[in-house]
Amino acid sequence: MLPKPRADLLANTLAYETEPLVKATGFREYDARWLFGPDINLLGIQALGLALGTYIHELGHRKIVVGHDFRSYSLSIKQALTIGLIGAGCEVLDIGMAVTPMAYFAQFDLDAPCVAMVTASHNENGWTGVKMGAQRPLTFGPDEMGRLKELTLNAQWKEREGGKLTRVDGVAERYIADAAARAKLSRPLKVIAACGNGTAGAFAPEGLRRMGVAEVIEMDTKLDWTFPKYNPNPEDQVMLHAMADAVREHGADVALGFDGDGDRCGVVDDEGEEIFADKIGLMLARDLSALHKDATFVVDVKSTGLFATDEVLKANGAKTLYWKTGHSYIKRKTAEVGALAGFEKSGHFFFNPPIGRGYDDGLVAAAAILSMLDRNPGKKLSDLKKALPVAWTSLTMSPHCADEEKYGVVEDIVREYEQFRAAGGTILGRKIVDLITVNGVRVALEDGSWVLVRASSNKPELVVVVESTRSEEDMRALFREEVKPRLAKRPQVGAYNQEI
Repeated sequence: MLPKPRADLLANTLAYETEPLVKATGFREYDARWLFGPDINLLGIQALGLALGTYIHELGHRKIVVGHDFRSYSLSIKQALTIGLIGAGCEVLDIGMAVTPMAYFAQFDLDAPCVAMVTASHNENGWTGVKMGAQRPLTFGPDEMGRLKELTLNAQWKEREGGKLTRVDGVAERYIADAAARAKLSRPLKVIAACGNGTAGAFAPEGLRRMGVAEVIEMDTKLDWTFPKYNPNPEDQVMLHAMADAVREHGADVALGFDGDGDRCGVVDDEGEEIFADKIGLMLARDLSALHKDATFVVDVKSTGLFATDEVLKANGAKTLYWKTGHSYIKRKTAEVGALAGFEKSGHFFFNPPIGRGYDDGLVAAAAILSMLDRNPGKKLSDLKKALPVAWTSLTMSPHCADEEKYGVVEDIVREYEQFRAAGGTILGRKIVDLITVNGVRVALEDGSWVLVRASSNKPELVVVVESTRSEEDMRALFREEVKPRLAKRPQVGAYNQEI
């Protein structure tokens, strides 16, 4: 019987090897992530498995799919998690090394209601985590994570007989075939498949070839858990710039970049210009709303304001709902309102039937993008981008802020903006016309420009995004003259991962 997890064992080597270590801050809003070693050990992972198995039984389930990404320690972590799940009486279906959407696919393929995917996504080496769900295609949200945290930290799990492990072969082949069947191209395209040496490199290139891509140029598709060039994150400048260079070098039609666990897709067009995921979402919404009249789309609060004003969407009867950032939140809202698709600025795309099954999948997103190109013969991706209304949107910028402090800082920022608006304050000469506070605060200005500050759901950071309807220079000014100085007044806020 495992003892109750402790929050700190590193000073005692014997205790670290014999007692579970689980830091409470690893339980995030909709998944769990820790630094392996300082924040959680293998016995702590086993305790997590016992608690997850107990919770699954509380929900009336027993069968669960497990998989792991390609990191040096992920297999060991999955094995420890599996020991806990078996101890809690679960039937574990192990699909081996996988991207996260393959594990989601396996829930349908193997008729299993639950999933636990061991991955740290695009986080730096040293991080580990688990993405979990018990109601396909949805993943855990705050309520489920709160219950799991309670069961784990208080050792309230219940051990049961009857647990077993089955290793399942063939899921990868069926996953690739299923994703590839969602696009059948009739025009020759040259596509860069950029994987940042992450797990998607084992699956994405083959999937693109089966879609009918005439030439797939593989870029950093060799699996290497040291990530020798950059973290596989198609929202970061380093990876985007490498993709842009590859497009120019090879004369490609598009570069598609996949993150570390394959559930996100980033895009660089034929001119070597990155198209942020919210703008790709708007392009897809225009294309799909012409085929599916009166469609509803869900987008996160980091996304462009153009969704609300776009004349093409209005003409097609489309509706847009802004919601909380986070793959679990957008996935749930997309399902709840029966939206055709949901788009998150980080590159998570969610397509409900007939396009997808509702979960985020970088390869299915790639199929949707390529199908959009195929439906627009004679047009390049850059042409579709240039047809959009103009707005200048920043990269996602993330100043460090400790997990224990970030939510308090954001609550303070929300109050400050509320008071500022009530007092008639202006931002660079513009009135504040709305404050969206479903997830931090999105400050909307009278000309359609906006700024956003929220807490990251899975890292010790804040999230900052700004958009201007005037110019790139104005977009930079909104950050440098408004948001950055406001956050700099708070000592809890540290250095940014990148700035504009």
